[in-house]
Amino acid sequence: MKLIIEGIEIGEGLEPKIIAEIGINHGGDVDVAIQMADAAIDNGAHLIKHQTHIPDKEMSREAEKAIPGNSHLSIFEIMQNCHLSEDHEFQLMQHVRSKKGVFISTPFSREAADRLESWGVAAYKIGSGECNNYPFVQYVAKKGKPILLSTGMNSIESICRSVEILRSYNVPFALLHTTNLYPTPHHLLRLGALNDMKQAFPDVPLGLSDHSTSNAACLASIPLGATVLERHFTDSKLREGPDIVCSMDGNELRDLLSMSREVFQALGGRKEATDQESVTANFAFASVATTREISAGEVFTEENIFPIRPSGGEFGPKDYESLIGKRATGNLDARVQLRRKDVDAL
Repeated sequence: MKLIIEGIEIGEGLEPKIIAEIGINHGGDVDVAIQMADAAIDNGAHLIKHQTHIPDKEMSREAEKAIPGNSHLSIFEIMQNCHLSEDHEFQLMQHVRSKKGVFISTPFSREAADRLESWGVAAYKIGSGECNNYPFVQYVAKKGKPILLSTGMNSIESICRSVEILRSYNVPFALLHTTNLYPTPHHLLRLGALNDMKQAFPDVPLGLSDHSTSNAACLASIPLGATVLERHFTDSKLREGPDIVCSMDGNELRDLLSMSREVFQALGGRKEATDQESVTANFAFASVATTREISAGEVFTEENIFPIRPSGGEFGPKDYESLIGKRATGNLDARVQLRRKDVDAL
């Protein structure tokens, strides 16, 4: 399976694509959001992702008492303070598009999904918290757009139901492994989960939505099959906000882009010599040569012959043992490669 989001191709065998997740890092300020989007676009992000929050539509009143681990405020208060109004989010999306960026977003309610659909958004991200909210997954899948589904806090069993829904609506999708701790300690990243996901969903593109504090996890996930890499993004680490600590800035984004490309290019192949290595093999491999002067009739021993650089002689290391005990047909200088005519009884 492969999915295409405004010309950006995601799938197995393709260079990993990078999502810069602005999320709520703007703190509800559209001007800051635009500055962050500009920094992400200017530094090469393939996709610019936002979060579409309509707090009183996505949360019940009980959310006013639910305190996330990375804040002293309730989740309802956080979203009230950090969400963009409909007009401001539309302004952000239009700005991203004006700069030739690709805008996608995570809706957290049906109303948010409808808002994005009315704007013609190219794709949806479904967050980990909604991965097992099957009515919501179905609601978004009915839109018929590509979907990136984060799977944090879920098991293969609970992911399977969402996958069944997405398949039933014939929408292209990718599954992103996630650990929902902000920031995520490296020992809890559990990148081995990508192996489990690959076994369970062999035809589905995989990715990593990372909440750690460096690019290490994203890079390590590529050999495990990750084809899309997402990190929170900020234009400055000096900004305040619950997700800033696990966000990359422009420099880290550029590094992630270049290093992910290098890692991808390094994958594959077999354990055999390449044609390009021949220039090195010519001097790095060995041939059997004399290690001191040898007189005619003298017996070859471990003390007077040995395989040394370069290659190109008539005897290689594999011939060495068979030469021990044979005799020289004539006088030989030190440090010269043996030839067949130099060895008696060959």
